Amino acid sequence: MTPNGDIASDEALRLLIEAVEDYAIFMLDPTGQVASWNAGAQKIKGYRREEIIGQHFSIFYLPDDIAEGKPQRELAAATADGRIEDEGWRIRRDGSRFWANVIITAVYNPLGVLIGFAKVTRDMTERLRMAGLEHSRALSAHAQTAREDEQRRIARELHDDLGQQLVAMKMDVSVLQKEFDGSLSPTAVDKTRRLQRQIDTMIASVRRIASDLRPVLLDDLGLLAAIEWLANEFHHRYGIEVTARMHTGDLVFSEQAASFIFRIVQEALNNVTRHSDATEVTIELNRTADSLAMSIVDNGKGAAPDLPRRPESFGLLGMRERVHQLGGTLDINGATGNGFRITITFPLYAIRHAEPASPGRA
Repeated sequence: MTPNGDIASDEALRLLIEAVEDYAIFMLDPTGQVASWNAGAQKIKGYRREEIIGQHFSIFYLPDDIAEGKPQRELAAATADGRIEDEGWRIRRDGSRFWANVIITAVYNPLGVLIGFAKVTRDMTERLRMAGLEHSRALSAHAQTAREDEQRRIARELHDDLGQQLVAMKMDVSVLQKEFDGSLSPTAVDKTRRLQRQIDTMIASVRRIASDLRPVLLDDLGLLAAIEWLANEFHHRYGIEVTARMHTGDLVFSEQAASFIFRIVQEALNNVTRHSDATEVTIELNRTADSLAMSIVDNGKGAAPDLPRRPESFGLLGMRERVHQLGGTLDINGATGNGFRITITFPLYAIRHAEPASPGRA
């Protein structure tokens, strides 16, 4: 290649580097002073070329890192090893922090003399935020699963242990009343009857608390039976007509999906009592070839379309998290006087019970 060709190639490379906006690419002199500056560096770090050329690159580091000599250590390491890579917090011109992936490469002339360093910085803040969000969601899913397991245990103990003890106590009182029939005073008879009524009330309370924690039907008969029970219980408790139409074919729900979908329906019905003034609610589950569509619609007062809807409003935050953890999508629609509609779509692969592999199959 001719000398003119080399010059043209170098110029093309310089123009290419200066045009890159997703990476900060610039040169440092051997002492760490900024010697060049591209469009990506200005975008990520906030300095204009005329502001930063000649400044020491430690200006991008946190005060604690500067005090510990980190910038100098990185140049020394790049000199010794040829290059270094680091991730950590860096500072923009406006003082805000960003999480950076940094590569510093020592640059030598043909005679082997160090002439500076090439520094490439990438803003990884969004990736870090997403990783943190995924970690938080994983912790949330674990916490929800642990809470469901604990509620299942407590509900079983209330229903099977304390409930049975109260039933046995009622039977003992009844037996005693019969054994002493005719020898008890009217006052004593009245007290035994009142005691039986109190035990009946306690039994009903224990069963209600156990069902609110986690209905036995959900584990014994499955999601659809539990939703039917929830609809009937809701109607009897609040006088609101609830219709459940469920067409899921032979779909068998995973334990997590059954728990999460039940809680979503439960939360939606609770929201109806808190906010909607509705008299009717319709719950629909319809299976398609590859998804399950669920809608919960009430005929209440809805929500004003011009009012901002906060994600945490109406208890939707937990609902959104459960939908997300099942790989679904959630849509909210409400208008003043036209009721409120929650529409959710789940992919079948995320909610279907996985059959154990047959012996001999991978």
